[in-house]
Amino acid sequence: MDTKETAAFEARKLLTGEYHGILSTHSKDVPGYPFGSVMPYCLDANGCPIIQISTIAQHTRNIEENPRVSLIVSETDTDDVHTAGRLTWMGDAQKIEDSEEIAEHYFNFFPQARNYSNTHNFDFYRINLVKARFIGGFGKIFWVKNELLCQENPFFGEAGKGMIDHMNEDHVDAMVKYCLAANVVIPEGVSPKMAGVDAEGMHILLGKKVIRIQFPENASTPMEVRQQMVAMAKAA
Repeated sequence: MDTKETAAFEARKLLTGEYHGILSTHSKDVPGYPFGSVMPYCLDANGCPIIQISTIAQHTRNIEENPRVSLIVSETDTDDVHTAGRLTWMGDAQKIEDSEEIAEHYFNFFPQARNYSNTHNFDFYRINLVKARFIGGFGKIFWVKNELLCQENPFFGEAGKGMIDHMNEDHVDAMVKYCLAANVVIPEGVSPKMAGVDAEGMHILLGKKVIRIQFPENASTPMEVRQQMVAMAKAA
């Protein structure tokens, strides 16, 4: 890979490896100023962030006035924020009208969010990428090409549901091995649960925490995913 491709790979790895960032919208109440707060996210079938926000939230009012937003994602497992990777995803927030598949995918990552609508009405928004800036450390600063950063997930929704259900029903022991091999501490009394799978790896839910496990090689078919997981379990 050339330098820009490497930067895109690292940016995508950061985006898939984290599960929350700082969402900034244009303030409706204080015009001209950005309004930011912490926002959980997961990715849709095309690799764009999906967020869930209440209809009465400040962010929602801001987006209705001006849909141009940014999501800043930074590496959390680091001792020095200056050398940590960070990605600024600038885009247009689009309300998702037919959100059933999106909702189920999101709730795999954040099951506690399923009950939010019992208190207030919530909607899902997709942040369609306009431009992205990635900083991989001192001097490693890149505008990342959209087509390199946004990668289609062949196992999104129904395409991956069978694999996810199968792992959660029959292979919890394998997921324990994946976590231990990645030096991930599993809290006492918590069983790993697969939240999502894509061509480059999988997300595992440990209580309310989402962790990322990368595949040794990319997988484009369910059989290739299975081969990756079997090899990882054996290596662990």
